[in-house]
Amino acid sequence: MRVLRALTVTAAAFAAVGLSTPFASANGPGGSPSGGNGNGPSNVTVNPYSVHQGSTMQVSAAGCNHGGTVWSAGNFPQTNLSAGSIGFATVRIFNHASPGNHTLSVKCHDNSLVATHRFTILNGNGAQGGIGGSFGPSTAETAIGAGLVGASALGAGVHVMRRRRPVRGRA
Repeated sequence: MRVLRALTVTAAAFAAVGLSTPFASANGPGGSPSGGNGNGPSNVTVNPYSVHQGSTMQVSAAGCNHGGTVWSAGNFPQTNLSAGSIGFATVRIFNHASPGNHTLSVKCHDNSLVATHRFTILNGNGAQGGIGGSFGPSTAETAIGAGLVGASALGAGVHVMRRRRPVRGRA
C-alpha cells in the first residue's frame, strides 16, 4: 500500500512538471520581432514578470548593440538600456501605478523598430527586506528575557531542593 501511494505521488509530480512545460514555453516574449543581429530589439524579457508597486524590475533585450530606451507610460519613467549584444535596464515601478497587465516598449538607439513585452503590476507594496538581523533587542526585550531566565533558574533551584534525598540520620 505504501509503495502504491509513493508511486502515485511520484507520477502526479512528473505529470505536473510535464504538463507545465508547454505553458512555460508559450509564455515567452510577447510581440517581439525575431532576430537579434542588430536589426532592432528582440527577445525582450522581464524579471520578475509580476512586480509590486514601488518595486524594481529587470528588463533585457537583444539586438541593441548601441543601447536603447525602455518605457511604459504611467508605470515607470523612460530608462536607458545598456549597450551590448544583450542590453539590460533596471526600472522602478511608480508607487501609484495602476495594478493589472501592462506593456513596456523597447527601442534601440540605432533603429526605429520597437519591441513590446507584457508584465503585471500587483497591488500594494512588496516586502521591505534587507534589515533582518541588523537591529538588536530593545531595553524592554532584554529586561523581559533576563526576568524569564531568572525565574527559570529560581524554579530549577526550588525543584532541586525539593527533590533532594534526605541526609542520613535526619529522617
